[in-house]
Amino acid sequence: MQMTNDDIVVGIGEALWDILPDGKKLGGAPANFAYHCARCGLDSWAVSAIGEDKLGEEIAEQLSEKKVNYIMEMVPYPTGTVQVELSPTGVPTYEIKSGVAWDNLPFTPRIEELARKTRAVSFGSLAQRSVVTRNTIDAFLDAMPQDNDRFIVFDVNLRQNFYTPECLESSMERCNILKINDEELIAVSRMFGYPGIDLKDKCWLLLGRHNLKVLVLTCGVNGSYVFTPGHVSFLPTPNVQVADTIGAGDSFSAVFVSSLLKGCSVPRAHHNAVYYSAFVCTQHGAMPEYPESLKEQVSVLP
Repeated sequence: MQMTNDDIVVGIGEALWDILPDGKKLGGAPANFAYHCARCGLDSWAVSAIGEDKLGEEIAEQLSEKKVNYIMEMVPYPTGTVQVELSPTGVPTYEIKSGVAWDNLPFTPRIEELARKTRAVSFGSLAQRSVVTRNTIDAFLDAMPQDNDRFIVFDVNLRQNFYTPECLESSMERCNILKINDEELIAVSRMFGYPGIDLKDKCWLLLGRHNLKVLVLTCGVNGSYVFTPGHVSFLPTPNVQVADTIGAGDSFSAVFVSSLLKGCSVPRAHHNAVYYSAFVCTQHGAMPEYPESLKEQVSVLP
């Protein structure tokens, strides 16, 4: 696929199959991010690695069907899968396979070319569990234009024991938008030694310590916060019939960033993100189709 401009949005890291009780569904936080940015009309790319196997072929086929641009490097490791169990309220738990393709994403010339044209990128901690993919993410960030007009999103995304304090600290230093949920915030606070203050104080501390443009805190049914220097907004979570919550946080990040890129104010971007992520919770899997009525909600109004 050809890269056409210098206003590209990228999700880089894991692309995999979520193995759910009703079958497999395409997932991985960066791939989910790319999908939802594409649904918002952006030139969006998923960057990962797949194996020389049927599951890898099917990832490429599904991304094409969903009209998401992609670079899926083929490597001699199996395509990633995650066994997903759902609670009665649709909250997932994950068993993530190791030693898979997305653990071994190489930094190639076409990935470097993409980085040089990238306006916004999202990456997480999970893909950095391996040194190969961690180095590729670092190289991608280094290759991006070094100006203040870029959005670099770090989605903390703590899974099992696949993270270290060093990885989290480095990633928070490299991003300018931090996306974290309430459980992750508590874990990070304990890790770095400030457990005795409330959630909002922890967010202000992280915002200042890492010189962030934005910190997004999602709290499930208890709403979400968006912190910017000197200002915080809160919105409640809509009351919806939940099918599962897989990918809801990724859709939040994607719609928030897409809205900013379309010229929305931070409060409007927050509103759009809440609206979309609530819809995703009513659907099965991380990449549902959007109805036309939902697409109209991503407004370019201030």
